[in-house]
Amino acid sequence: MRKYWLPCSSIYAIFASFLLPPFIVCLSNEDIQLNSQLISINQHVPKVNSHKIFEIEIHGILLWASLGFLMPAGILTIRLSNTEECSRTKLKILFYVHGTLQVVSVLLATAGAVLSIKSFENTFNNNHQRIGLALYVAIYVQLLMGFRRPKRGSKGRSVWYFFHWLLGTTICLAGIINTYTGLNAYHERTSKPISLWTIIFTAQISFMGFFYLFQDKWEYIQKQGAILENNEPMIPQVEIVVPQSGEQKMIMRTESGRKSNALGTFFSRSNVLNKLLQQT
Repeated sequence: MRKYWLPCSSIYAIFASFLLPPFIVCLSNEDIQLNSQLISINQHVPKVNSHKIFEIEIHGILLWASLGFLMPAGILTIRLSNTEECSRTKLKILFYVHGTLQVVSVLLATAGAVLSIKSFENTFNNNHQRIGLALYVAIYVQLLMGFRRPKRGSKGRSVWYFFHWLLGTTICLAGIINTYTGLNAYHERTSKPISLWTIIFTAQISFMGFFYLFQDKWEYIQKQGAILENNEPMIPQVEIVVPQSGEQKMIMRTESGRKSNALGTFFSRSNVLNKLLQQT
């Protein structure tokens, strides 16, 4: 019986002919599945056109003007009434300015909410939409609290003031945070740069925060200036009364410095006496 030996190249060719076709088929199936998944993902990603970008920008401007500018400005305005020099007329003006800013802020926030409900997908699957929904509710609660303000001297005035201050401060802080999250969402949806707007908004908030802290120290600074003025050294005066003819008296005043001594006082008195002798 003869034995036939096949070369190694032939064996590899036969082995490849049996194994490679199924492997190639598997690879092709995986590629097809991957491509189909990518196609389905691309179909579900919302395409942002120019009109949608414009609506997003209008929504951002409205909410920035409401929560990022007018509401903090209203807080800074009403804090000016806490000074001792605030008269009744000035207090009334500041109160109406504060109320006007807050009402306009609520109206702008309402316009932004209507635009988001009408034009955007409100799935509430991100922090920006969740914080925004909570802010809308808190804004209207704060507005109702403002109109239900108890009179001064009543029992519930202190409790109302505490919750009004606490809710207003919380709304401002949450609004600032949500402005930053909105800028990030705008960048993700449109791929537009937001570095410049982030820097401008940060500078604005930093200035308002500095002014907020400065208001607490302004009255103290003014009092320090008043104390310094009251503590200025009094310039001593020397009065010399010289009897004249009849009942007339001549009074001469001389001023000496803070560090005047007896010798200086002597010379000043001598000058006065010389003037009197010249007149007589």
